[in-house]
Amino acid sequence: MDMERPNRHLSRRRFLKGAALSAVPYALLPDPRAGAQTQVVDYPSAEWHAASTSNYTPSERPGSYAIDRVVIHVTQETYADTLSIFRNPQKKVSAHYLVRSSDGHVAQCVHEADVAWHAGNWDYNTRSIGIEHEGWVDRPEYFTDTLYAQSAKLTAAICETHGIPKDREHIIGHYQVPGTDHTDPGPFWDWVRYIRMVNFA
Repeated sequence: MDMERPNRHLSRRRFLKGAALSAVPYALLPDPRAGAQTQVVDYPSAEWHAASTSNYTPSERPGSYAIDRVVIHVTQETYADTLSIFRNPQKKVSAHYLVRSSDGHVAQCVHEADVAWHAGNWDYNTRSIGIEHEGWVDRPEYFTDTLYAQSAKLTAAICETHGIPKDREHIIGHYQVPGTDHTDPGPFWDWVRYIRMVNFA
């Protein structure tokens, strides 16, 4: 910016920029929440890592869509690579949360009010919260005690916020979503243990 220009030019430039923006339809403007690392999270223990606005649908849930499911995923990627994928506008995928294997750290990438693109089924996307877990379906060593514990606390909080029953009908694996070809969280995910932990979280 040229600091030598009189303030009247700067003020006019700001005025013209504001006028131009006012002519743009609201739906075409960038989401002001995107990329803000200080953004308020829905889950107090989470750290905000915004997904690209190209990878989810802004919404006002539960007003726009009722939320009645939690979908459990496994990334098939590292924690860092998953965050990079969610930030990449060409990938067209996201989840509300990501849980790290080593220490159970939780990242929030999409607000619960918005529709993350995680289930591969629009109806299930609109009605669910998606939680990704760092790891691979055939490598049970990624399903650490800490990952289970922190994920169970997260799922319990989501269920309490949205009035979702804490059972296997409402806390489902990605493989249970109609039309999907995914198998996660896979055969090594301990559902009995997990649902018990959610209920005692």
